[in-house]
Amino acid sequence: MQIVFLGTGGSWPSKNRNVSAVAVRIGRDVLLFDCGEGTQRQLMGSNVSFMKINRILISHFHGDHFLGLPGLVQSMSLNNRKKTLEIYGPTGTVKLVNIIINLGYFIPTFHFIVKDLKDNDTVKCDGYIIKAKTAEHNVPTLAYAVEEDTRPGRFNVKKAKKLGIPEGPFFRKLQKGGNITVNGRRITSDMVLGKPRKGKKIVYISDTKPSGAIADFAKGSNVLIHDATADSSLEKKANKYGHSSARQAAMIAKKAGAKILFLTHISPRYEDAGVLEKDAKKVFPNSVVAEDFLEYDVK
Repeated sequence: MQIVFLGTGGSWPSKNRNVSAVAVRIGRDVLLFDCGEGTQRQLMGSNVSFMKINRILISHFHGDHFLGLPGLVQSMSLNNRKKTLEIYGPTGTVKLVNIIINLGYFIPTFHFIVKDLKDNDTVKCDGYIIKAKTAEHNVPTLAYAVEEDTRPGRFNVKKAKKLGIPEGPFFRKLQKGGNITVNGRRITSDMVLGKPRKGKKIVYISDTKPSGAIADFAKGSNVLIHDATADSSLEKKANKYGHSSARQAAMIAKKAGAKILFLTHISPRYEDAGVLEKDAKKVFPNSVVAEDFLEYDVK
């Protein structure tokens, strides 16, 4: 599982940051969370192929989160995409995408699956799920969690060899939870596997005021990506417009028991976002200001 930050700014692009977009690789899938203006150009400068994106999840309909969609889907068609593209977002997503795919002289070369999501809706995928949660912004907004399925326990090679299991296909079958027969003896996977392991969890929260519900939603996350529009001196103003300060994002991360916090949606007022990271680290030491093109492998 890998995260690639494509746009970490808020409101409008700045010299150092494009607006919101985060790609997540999970298995063979590539997810794109938000698609602000210029996202396809950011993709060109990253190691993520825009043609391999199979699911796009929009948080809300402020321009810095979705205006890159028309250009991206048209570029996919110009490159003769055939693979179906799934697009999810809050109520109004189906209507919006219908407008986008009929915008200008454009005939898509591929099919779309588009769905409006509500609070607590779940999208089931191969090996993981995506959960939606209502955020505290001033327009309808969704936060998203990507949760891997529970993984089998670790394979105990010593136990396997003691049971007389030859290395090779039998090992692989047991590692996947299957059962085998060796010398007339039935061997089940639980005889050589440890306890099941909890899958990894990434939570993406674009624009939101501090929220207890969001902290609960982010509970136990390996990675929390959270709105950090302003420093602590501008908290009241940020909250008024449905945003969080870096300090407040750190409080959410601490309450949620997250392993690492990435601060994003940085206001264009900050040429140097060091003050935001400093604010956050006082509350939650493992806080990092995300930069465009930052890559992070989820351990």
